[in-house]
Amino acid sequence: MSKLTVTSSPHVKSGATVTGIMLDVIIALTPALIAAVRYFGPRALLLAAVCCGTCVVSEYVSEKIMKRPVTLGDLSAVVTGLLLAFNLPPRIPLWMAAVGSAAAIIIVKQMFGGLGQNFVNPAITGRIILLVSFSQAMTTFTKPLGWTADAVTTATPLASLSAIDRGGDIAAQLSGGQLPGLWDMFIGNIGGSMGEVCALALLIGGVFLIARKVISPIIPCVYIGTVAVIMLIAGKGNFSFMLYEILGGGLILGAFFMATDYVTSPVTRPGKVIFALGCGVITSVIRLFSNLPEGVSYSIMIMNILVPLIELITRPHPFGFVKEKKEKKEKETA
Repeated sequence: MSKLTVTSSPHVKSGATVTGIMLDVIIALTPALIAAVRYFGPRALLLAAVCCGTCVVSEYVSEKIMKRPVTLGDLSAVVTGLLLAFNLPPRIPLWMAAVGSAAAIIIVKQMFGGLGQNFVNPAITGRIILLVSFSQAMTTFTKPLGWTADAVTTATPLASLSAIDRGGDIAAQLSGGQLPGLWDMFIGNIGGSMGEVCALALLIGGVFLIARKVISPIIPCVYIGTVAVIMLIAGKGNFSFMLYEILGGGLILGAFFMATDYVTSPVTRPGKVIFALGCGVITSVIRLFSNLPEGVSYSIMIMNILVPLIELITRPHPFGFVKEKKEKKEKETA
C-alpha cells in the first residue's frame, strides 16, 4: 500500500541558490565591464575593483560588529559593488567611489538586517548618495579614449537631448551634429557612466539572465516599453528621439539589472507590471520636465518604496477566501 506524505510548503523546490544567482548576474555584467575597459581604459577596471573591494570589506566588518554570520560567500556584495561602479563616471575620485560603496552596504543593506531585508536597492541608493554629496564629480563625464591616459570631458547624450526644444523641429535639431550617431550609442562609443554606455553589452547580459531564468522579462520589457511610448509621444512620433532616450543614460542597465532585484521588486506578475509602469512613467517625467537629464535611479528607488503596497494590492487570495466585511454581514443576517 502506497503512503501519502504530507509536508509543509514549499512543495515545489528549486536547486537555485543565492550564490548561483549572484554568479549569473556577475557573468551577465561581464560584457559591459569589458566594454567599459575597452572605451575608458584600465581605470574602469580599477574603479570596479575599488567598489567591489570596499563592498566586501564593509560587509565583513559590519557583520562582525553586529555579530551576524559572515555572508561574503553569497557574492551579493560583489554584485552591489559592480552595479555601483557601473553607475559612476569613469574618472570619479576613487575615495568617493569607496564612500558610496560603504554607504550602500552598511547603511542601506546591513543596518536593515542584511540581504533580503533592505527595502531599496543598495547600489542605486549609493549612487544617489554620491550624486547629492558630490554632484560635480558625479556629473563630469569623459569621452571614450580606449587605452589612452588623457581624459577629455564631454556632455552625455541625455544632457544634449534635454536641451532640445520639443516645440520646434525635433528632426532638424537631432541632425544638428550635437549628438553621436545611433550606432555609437548602441555600441557604447559615447560619454556617460562607465557601465551604462554600451547598450549591446547590457542587452547580451540581460538576455543571458532571462535565458537562465534568473529574471523575468516582464519588468525590463514593460519598463523600456513605457519609456519608449512616452518619448515617442513627446517627440511627436520621431523614432530617432525615442531611440536616443532608450539608448542614452542608465535605462537599459536599470531595467535589466536593478529594477529586477529580487528583494526590492514585486513577486506577482501584475505587481511586476505595475512596478515597471511606474518606473517608466517616473523616469520619463523626470527626463522631460525636471532639471535632471536622467531619472532611472530616482524612479526605481521610489517604486522600491512602493513595493509593499503593490504586493498588498496584487497578492493572490487562497481558494475559498472571503473578505472580512462579507463574513460580518453573513453573521448578522444569520
